[in-house]
Amino acid sequence: MIINELDPGRRYLPLVQQKYPAQGIEPENVKFTDTLNEFMGDINRLQVESTEATEKLIKGEPVDIHDVMISSQKARTSFQLLMELRNKGLDLYREVLRMQV
Repeated sequence: MIINELDPGRRYLPLVQQKYPAQGIEPENVKFTDTLNEFMGDINRLQVESTEATEKLIKGEPVDIHDVMISSQKARTSFQLLMELRNKGLDLYREVLRMQV
């Protein structure tokens, strides 16, 4: 992403607008749940790839140990990010419950 600091008319765009600038998709058409589902699908894909790479290594198939470790760490890091997002969401929910109306 390139932020043009010289043009004050261009401000930081939300990720949805960065992702679909030329396709004409409006931010109202992309829901938070869709973004969250896509993120969870990516994490699942990384977990599956890590499992497959580990199984290939265990079976003795020709696979580079570095690729196995990298895929494992990618899956681990993305899962930790998901857990932190969940924890922050739960903290936010608890904070809203504590608010007095």
